[in-house]
Amino acid sequence: NTAIGSAVLDANTTGSRNAAGGYGALSNSTTGTGNTAFGMQALVANTTADNNTAVGRDAMVANTTGTGTAIGAFSLDANTTGTSNTAIGQSALGANTTAANNTAVGHQSLKTNTTGTQNVAVGSLALDANTTADKNTAIGFAALGSNTTGNSNTALGDNSLVNNTTASSNTAVGKNALNSNTTANNNTGVGFEALKANTTGIQNTAVGASALDANTTGGNNVAIGSL
Repeated sequence: NTAIGSAVLDANTTGSRNAAGGYGALSNSTTGTGNTAFGMQALVANTTADNNTAVGRDAMVANTTGTGTAIGAFSLDANTTGTSNTAIGQSALGANTTAANNTAVGHQSLKTNTTGTQNVAVGSLALDANTTADKNTAIGFAALGSNTTGNSNTALGDNSLVNNTTASSNTAVGKNALNSNTTANNNTGVGFEALKANTTGIQNTAVGASALDANTTGGNNVAIGSL
């Protein structure tokens, strides 16, 4: 084991291959093995969990038996028993407690997620309002940024599906695609601002820049081609 700083790894009994630096880092770990913690109170509550990586102030600070990787101040800082989570960026997955298999890369991405599983957020503020929803993919600044409980959505592009809250099974590819969608399900918008104004219209397909961009509540439409 390697310990650098005050109150670092001071409760360790039989744990091995740990490395910690910063006040209180891994200070409660007893038998945990293969953990890396650098930063003030990083992994401070960890007791028996193995193979965690926490870099940054309070990274994985509440983790007891969960596993994951957290890089950035306050990343995964509420996680207790959640496993196989990856958080990179300040406050990424910051509210996650017991949820597993989430990936958050970017400032405050998946910040409020508590028990939602199998989500992927890449980009600052991506999926930052998600709480319990599962199996969403958001790539781009603020993509799916308002989503709370909507499941199985895919948003690729800045502000795509940014206002979606509880709707599920939507696909938005392109900047501002399905930008205004809130509760409508089963829409597909591919292209810059495709279905941009759609709010509650369901089962629409728009392929091309600005395709169906004025549609608001209409459903079961198909548009292929720009404008």
